[in-house]
Amino acid sequence: MSDPFSLTGQTALVTGANTGIGQAIALAMARAGARVIAAGRSPCTETVALTGGEFLLLDFADPMAARDVFAARRIDILVNNAGIIRRADSLDFTESDWDAVMDVNLKAVFFTAQAFAKAAVDRASGGKIVNIASLLSFQGGIRVPSYTAAKHGVAGVTKLLANEWASKGINVNAIAPGYIETNNTEALRADPVRSAEILSRIPAGRWGQAKDIGEAAVFLASPAAAYVHGTVLAVDGGWLAR
Repeated sequence: MSDPFSLTGQTALVTGANTGIGQAIALAMARAGARVIAAGRSPCTETVALTGGEFLLLDFADPMAARDVFAARRIDILVNNAGIIRRADSLDFTESDWDAVMDVNLKAVFFTAQAFAKAAVDRASGGKIVNIASLLSFQGGIRVPSYTAAKHGVAGVTKLLANEWASKGINVNAIAPGYIETNNTEALRADPVRSAEILSRIPAGRWGQAKDIGEAAVFLASPAAAYVHGTVLAVDGGWLAR
């Protein structure tokens, strides 16, 4: 019997694959047998070396950066992971910070998915899209208004695209990571008071590892998830259940 979790013979494009969650997803896809294209605004040298894949320069400061990528080559799996964040009190938040985050975290997600789906429909091949949402797709957060708005948008767009594209053989789902040990959370983990507060709410009793997100992405990209459409899968150690 074939392995329902195998990605052998598939090509996966992972955006924002330089470090952290994006790199972990790329490595997990490669372990599952996929050929990996690591995309980023700077060279993903380590990721490419670890996966044996290739690098693709994509800077989503231009939300349409990937518009010509999928017509030029067959890509079976798209992981929309690239993202940025800006922090400030809502009373002081600037229009430029709002637009920068929305362009990368939401507008680029939609139009990259659109370009992928157009190519998949033209080939009649189907495909898998995994968007990276957030706990702030469900909660409000503090001092990150554009990030919260964008991640709520990712959850909604994921469901919308699933409704439209499931019948075309394209699975669209998302992962909402919890508190994960990455460079972005280093300051939080180094603060003994804040770290203890966070851990006290996580039923699993630990911070997540980037590989936890990688393995979830492999599931959603695999044949095992063929009947999974429009799901925003929280990988959070139980944070939202608390």
